[in-house]
Amino acid sequence: MNRNGQINGRFRQPKRDRVLDRGRLRKLLRQVKDGRLGIDSALEQMQVERIAELEHSTLDLERAVRRGFPEVVFGHGKNPDQIADIVQRMNKAGQSVLVTRIATEAVSTVIAVAPRAKHNPEARTLRAPVGRAPKGKPGIVVMTAGTSDQIVGEEAVETAEAMGNQVIRIRDVGVAGLHRLLTHKETLAKAKVIVVVAGMEGALPSVVAGLTDCPVIGVPTSTGYGYGGEGEAALLAMLNSCAAGLTVVNIDNGFGAGYAAALINRAR
Repeated sequence: MNRNGQINGRFRQPKRDRVLDRGRLRKLLRQVKDGRLGIDSALEQMQVERIAELEHSTLDLERAVRRGFPEVVFGHGKNPDQIADIVQRMNKAGQSVLVTRIATEAVSTVIAVAPRAKHNPEARTLRAPVGRAPKGKPGIVVMTAGTSDQIVGEEAVETAEAMGNQVIRIRDVGVAGLHRLLTHKETLAKAKVIVVVAGMEGALPSVVAGLTDCPVIGVPTSTGYGYGGEGEAALLAMLNSCAAGLTVVNIDNGFGAGYAAALINRAR
């Protein structure tokens, strides 16, 4: 399928998609409860396309209702046209799109079909929104131990912001100079969830978890020297932390940390 809707040489008329997210679903249910909308009419409005079949991908259009956020596109390994097809189709279904690990050479192709898309080259992400952005919910802090960890930290920030959160960044406060961390004690005290990104020996998440009373998510990065320098040392250190309640995601997985932080912040 190309971006003009052709499949095997035949033109398929695009169907009108209706946006069905949790906000719209709640509105429909309230209208039924208040007697302003009949059950049959509500059911008819809930009949939306749940899966979109592209030539190269099968899109889950129901994820926004099921999980509260649309399907996210992992850009690594996909060519520019594939990413552009996915973004355009999801936008057509009324869903904003977050693309992670997008290659620089793919950005212009995607923006050609989604002019509102914004690229963050440091985070290697691209956001293609639909409609007005929701007011961000405060509560998330993303902290990086060193400047080399900021690529992963920015991916966490972009993810959490795409999911409707305000994010405070704290940068370059690793354990080599703990006094830098302590200057942010008021910010840490107000946080609802903290993402801590660290490479080398991966000690910073344990320190933060021992100083705060909110959930802490550790993100080991592939920053370091020699054996363990691909993130294994930081990962094992975080997994073996004596600070109770520290949760750890995979190496360099800023997306996973940002997503988890957004879910935690939603519930608090």
